Amino acid sequence: MTPPNILYIHSHDTGRCVQPYGYQLPTPNMQLLADQGVLFREAFCGAPTCSGSRASLLTGQYCHNNGMLGLAHRGWALNDYGQHLVHPLREGAGYRSVLIGEQHISKDPAVIGYDEVIEVDSHHADEVAPIAIEALRTTPEPFFMSVGFFETHRDFAVPTSVRDTLYSLPPPNLPDTERTRADMAAFKASVRSLDQGIGAVLNGLHHFDLTERTLVICTTDHGLAFPNAKATLFDRGIGVMLLMRGPDGFTGGKVVDSLVSQLDIYPTLLDIAGIDHPPFLQGTSLMPLVHGETEKVNDEIFAEVTYHAAYEPQRCARTERWKYIRRFGDYPYTVLSNCDDSASKELLVEAGWGEQVVPKEQLYDLLLDPAEARNLADDPDHADVLTAMSGRLDDWMERTEDPLLDGQVAAPPGAEYNLPEQGSSREPRTFEPETTPK
Repeated sequence: MTPPNILYIHSHDTGRCVQPYGYQLPTPNMQLLADQGVLFREAFCGAPTCSGSRASLLTGQYCHNNGMLGLAHRGWALNDYGQHLVHPLREGAGYRSVLIGEQHISKDPAVIGYDEVIEVDSHHADEVAPIAIEALRTTPEPFFMSVGFFETHRDFAVPTSVRDTLYSLPPPNLPDTERTRADMAAFKASVRSLDQGIGAVLNGLHHFDLTERTLVICTTDHGLAFPNAKATLFDRGIGVMLLMRGPDGFTGGKVVDSLVSQLDIYPTLLDIAGIDHPPFLQGTSLMPLVHGETEKVNDEIFAEVTYHAAYEPQRCARTERWKYIRRFGDYPYTVLSNCDDSASKELLVEAGWGEQVVPKEQLYDLLLDPAEARNLADDPDHADVLTAMSGRLDDWMERTEDPLLDGQVAAPPGAEYNLPEQGSSREPRTFEPETTPK
């Protein structure tokens, strides 16, 4: 029996800020996927950075195990591109793999291992979608097709609605001001472009009679490019949309509330394709969850940041109720260069955000404090919880041989990065020497 095609549609910096998750942003094509498929309300990335999250999804491993501890365009790479998902799909089930648009895990997409890399002048939805539709028409089945859109990465599109500019509600962790409303209005315009691109590709599936035998995965890399979201380990940084529609149970408008990680997608796809799991996988298949055989597949999820624009090593453990974040390194303040430049960022910097000391440990009760605003790490009434959650993180770091256990993690030769004290990723970068002098 021929396994289903796999269409992996992914965006930049969208978090869960789309219509199927209850936000006042009309994204009818994403809503269609939710209505017809499965929506995971508690899905999380392995790392809230552009390269790290994608690398974790496509290798089924944490960043400190697959090598993507920073950004690919700044010099980081996978330890072994042979562990990328396209290789077992090809070797185990005869999939033809096609890459279109954004990929963000290699400076040179040719090294990843796709059978076909289709060059696109721009990775914006209006240019990627028509090329993806043509590829759907011509690619032999079964196929794995990666369609990556630049949206909703900054710089956002210009706001397309006066109403949005005047009345948009900013993310709940930001003040409601004229500047943050306009910033959110621009994000909403970018979301609309993203949804139109997704709709065009879904229409191509329908037009070529591929819908019934194609599993669609629609997700994003991490949270929104607003302050205290992207590149942080708050839920608004690691929480992602995850919509899946297709054969083998991914139907019916089901909503799953239990914890899942993007690392779980790799073993899920291998199960659907009938391929054995390689020993390096660190995720758990979602199939028992989708088939209703269990209520959860994860008691906890983990996420990490080491480098984004600058070095800011952090790790977190999250259960259904508790979040524990540990910050490493010596820089005590907010690392402004790890937050994308924006009107919202400017507002906070003017108010002294860059001088705020960031705690080494943070503990949040996600039931009583879903906004992660009250740090309980120093609260004696929660000392037992702190010890338990800290222990979970320690066990995970030791089990996965996290290099942070041995001290500061150096950038690879030739990599470039900002210094923690710099205010923007646009400022001059430091380059790691290609060779270490004796």
